[in-house]
Amino acid sequence: MMKRHLRGWLAATAILGSTLTAAPAAELTSVGITVGHLGNPFFVEVADAAIRKLRELAGPKVQVTVVSGDYDLDLQMSQVENFVTAGVQLLILGAVDSKGMYPAVAKAHEAGIPVVAVDVSAEGADATVMSDNSQAGRLGCTYIAERLGGKGKVVILNGPPVSAVADRVSGCKAVLAGFPDIEILSDDRNASGSFPGGLTTMDLLLTMHPQIDAVFAQNDPTGLGAAMAVRQRGREGLFIVGVDGSPLAVEALRSGEGLFVATSAQSPRAMAARSAEIGYGLVQGQQPAEELTLIPVTLISSENVDSYQGWGTE
Repeated sequence: MMKRHLRGWLAATAILGSTLTAAPAAELTSVGITVGHLGNPFFVEVADAAIRKLRELAGPKVQVTVVSGDYDLDLQMSQVENFVTAGVQLLILGAVDSKGMYPAVAKAHEAGIPVVAVDVSAEGADATVMSDNSQAGRLGCTYIAERLGGKGKVVILNGPPVSAVADRVSGCKAVLAGFPDIEILSDDRNASGSFPGGLTTMDLLLTMHPQIDAVFAQNDPTGLGAAMAVRQRGREGLFIVGVDGSPLAVEALRSGEGLFVATSAQSPRAMAARSAEIGYGLVQGQQPAEELTLIPVTLISSENVDSYQGWGTE
């Protein structure tokens, strides 16, 4: 008798488990994405890859709205509020200020909208997917230290108040701290993460410092802007290392000019696709295995650039 009851219970459990497994996925129809600045090709790649993955997961009819935060905290907070009002079911957030965006993240949560931070952390987000930015800084500044032979004067072009920038700068400084004959002339000037910002900030630093041997720029647009300032000033004897692996940086590496010489290459498509996957899972009620996912970076230099596949192949 007991065996019959046990067999019946097991059969019922199997049927129930099968029913639960076969439960239909929640329909995802509307997603909001806001990123640092769509004037930066990196964020264009992030948005494009996220859209592609969301349509692959949720179907071609899912509505995905992408806006540019323009490195403006008030603007991006307003954008999130608009997404909440519009009733999006998922927010993918490339925060312009990692801590400052918390009130907007909280509003999204109050409306039952999961938030996935992409590229940089955002306080309160359900999950974060970003490059290993500390690794990016370490790789770039190890290259600088080795190329300088452990001796010289370096400037670090900083950026917006987000975790990715802070991690790159701290990773760089951690490496350079091991070389007592390398002097950091500047490390706190916000070059805004843009070409114009890199140009104007570097121009000022060139005026202030008669000798600069190397520059670590926290992203490629900043580094390329800095390179323009160096050329305009006619300064020689220095080189620049960036972060991104952007098409324009690759072009500069291949030019053989010898000014912009290396970049820690990110994988914006891999990062965005993973963010979309995690976000889709959250809509289904599935928590990610880890709150933080780090995507490795690779140092690309003028020596190995010909073997670099670039962003578009990911």
